[in-house]
Amino acid sequence: MRIGILGAGNMAGALGAQWVRAGHEVFVGGRDEGRAAALAGRIGAVGHGPLRAAVEFGDGAVLHALPYAVGADVAAGLADVLRGRVLIDCSNPVGEGFALLTRGAESAAERLAVAAPGARVVKAFNLCHDSVWRLAPPVFDGRRLAVPVCGDDEDALGVVRALVRDIGCVPYEAGGLGRAGLMEATAALLIGLWVGEGVDAQAIVPPVGLVVAGEAGVAGEPG
Repeated sequence: MRIGILGAGNMAGALGAQWVRAGHEVFVGGRDEGRAAALAGRIGAVGHGPLRAAVEFGDGAVLHALPYAVGADVAAGLADVLRGRVLIDCSNPVGEGFALLTRGAESAAERLAVAAPGARVVKAFNLCHDSVWRLAPPVFDGRRLAVPVCGDDEDALGVVRALVRDIGCVPYEAGGLGRAGLMEATAALLIGLWVGEGVDAQAIVPPVGLVVAGEAGVAGEPG
């Protein structure tokens, strides 16, 4: 598969390197072409250049690995070439104090979809630090890491599920793109616990066998 990457930071490098190892052709596009060139060399990408060139290359998928603050503006500027492309958003709108910057508004992924209405946006890969995505494969206590994915286009979801499996992980269905905000809010909570409090956030989730359908508490119901 031909994958274009928007960005030359840590997430771009971690996921890009995994997909290169899996046999995909990867092209790194950056706002700073020097950084894009350096990253392409480190991960074995087939090429590098400006952001537009990466989108044009990525007829299989495009990874949006840019900061939330610039994401929608960049997508709007590339809307013509993003039309029809599978656009994977791994960004997290998390600010100072681990606050969710999109509270009460569209999720980061939905903002991309509005900015580039022809793109097929899928939210994925936003719940873990780049160091986790560098593991080959990410396996903990004998269990492969699960990766929630959400989007509205079934073909695009199929592409992203395959890319999740290619790095040794298991895709979990997280619903339509309207649920991307839940994934981003989850990231804000987990980052606050992991980084802010220095605690094991995984410990907040009970084993699945203890969660009985119909008995779990829901909003508005007494515990």
